[in-house]
Amino acid sequence: MTDHRAITSHWTGPTEGWTLVIHGGAGQLRRLLLDKPSEVHATGILAAALDAGGTILAAGGGAVDAVEAAVRVLEDDPYFNAGRGAVFSADGINELDAAIMDGASRAAGAVSAVTKAKNPVTLARAVMEQSPHVMLTAAGADRFGAEHGIEQAAPAWFHTDERWRQYEELRAGGTFDADLKYGTVGAVARDAHGHLAAATSTGGLTGKRWNRIGDSPVVGAGTWAEDAGAATSCTGSGEHFIRIGAAHELSARVRLAGDPVGDAAGAVIEAIGALGGTGGLISVDGQGRGGWCFNSQGMYRGLARADQPQLIELYGREG
Repeated sequence: MTDHRAITSHWTGPTEGWTLVIHGGAGQLRRLLLDKPSEVHATGILAAALDAGGTILAAGGGAVDAVEAAVRVLEDDPYFNAGRGAVFSADGINELDAAIMDGASRAAGAVSAVTKAKNPVTLARAVMEQSPHVMLTAAGADRFGAEHGIEQAAPAWFHTDERWRQYEELRAGGTFDADLKYGTVGAVARDAHGHLAAATSTGGLTGKRWNRIGDSPVVGAGTWAEDAGAATSCTGSGEHFIRIGAAHELSARVRLAGDPVGDAAGAVIEAIGALGGTGGLISVDGQGRGGWCFNSQGMYRGLARADQPQLIELYGREG
């Protein structure tokens, strides 16, 4: 299958300082579909996430702290499909997935199908730092969070009327959202010490069944970080990103083949498109080159560096 969708990309050059890149999901984002209040709100929350992570990095803090802080801001806002405001499964439940990875040590933590952690990315970090494991799931992951003091939230915290409306529409015979908008959120960073980190969080697909898990919590597919390569967070049709091993594939191209991070990202998105997949990714390498690449109509995204003002964009070439 050949993909003919336009690819939108943007990449910075190297820097001596820090770099932070975030995303809030990819999909059918066009100016005609997004009203002005939504556009203003999304831009404001992306700026707040960049501020949260950037403040840590500007003070000499680590990349892991920065990506967790940025993702927590996005998880807490009901506009995005992560944490509060996550979509509902076929059973009418918010099932949350997240992952985080430290590029310096390649330590990683991930959770899937959790229902109680207020901030799934923080639960994923606890798995990374306070357990011998990489991934925990469902009731076991929820229990781990409670036992390790991760802030819990009742189902009402995650529920929003708009997500419930989408769920009811799907039950009434509407469209499964695999080709619509993905509100997955993520962040990647290179700190002032040259270390990388990546984090991703999502509620998955509206109406998902059988505890379906996408690429977001799969280390190497939707999330990956290694100082010798790149840190990447993905969003889109998760099954395709898993089949490509997208985030690890990008890093391997940088580390083993010496590809520039932007070229590696473009090759990964082209491969996903050739399989019929859609979506995008953000990435940063060890020299602080950062940016994004996507083949969907748009992707919520933002970039901040020590040496330049914030850049926030929503639409793509076809937007």
